[in-house]
Amino acid sequence: MGLWRMTNNKVKYCGGCHCGAVRFEVYAAPVLTVIDCNCSICVKKQNKHFIVPMSEFKLLQGHDSLKTYTFNTHQAKHIFCTTCGVQSFYIPRSNPDGYGIAVHALDNASGVKVKMEKFDGKNWEQFMTKNKHIAEYSKSKEVKK
Repeated sequence: MGLWRMTNNKVKYCGGCHCGAVRFEVYAAPVLTVIDCNCSICVKKQNKHFIVPMSEFKLLQGHDSLKTYTFNTHQAKHIFCTTCGVQSFYIPRSNPDGYGIAVHALDNASGVKVKMEKFDGKNWEQFMTKNKHIAEYSKSKEVKK
């Protein structure tokens, strides 16, 4: 169930929270670039995530089961299931026009191919200044013919 099919060089992944109230599908690369952030909340939640444009994400169920937590700049929207508490996805501060998808929330996550990218969230502003490519992760890529 984790990997469904290829479309325009993207794989359809499905996932959700622990209790099943929240379900989603997302289109992303066959090999996911997974952000390993050291900010306070990502460390506490072990939030290893990949970023996609909003147009590549679809919430299938659980709209009324979701709650949002924010802190500090309130730019990141940490969305979690009100029943089981699992954060399957969120809106990252670095990419407010996209979603950060938790790899652990994908169905059959152990079969997913990933490459890790360190993110210095403790020094967010300096890191983003030096790593402008991160902001591109949530931009839709046009398929060339």
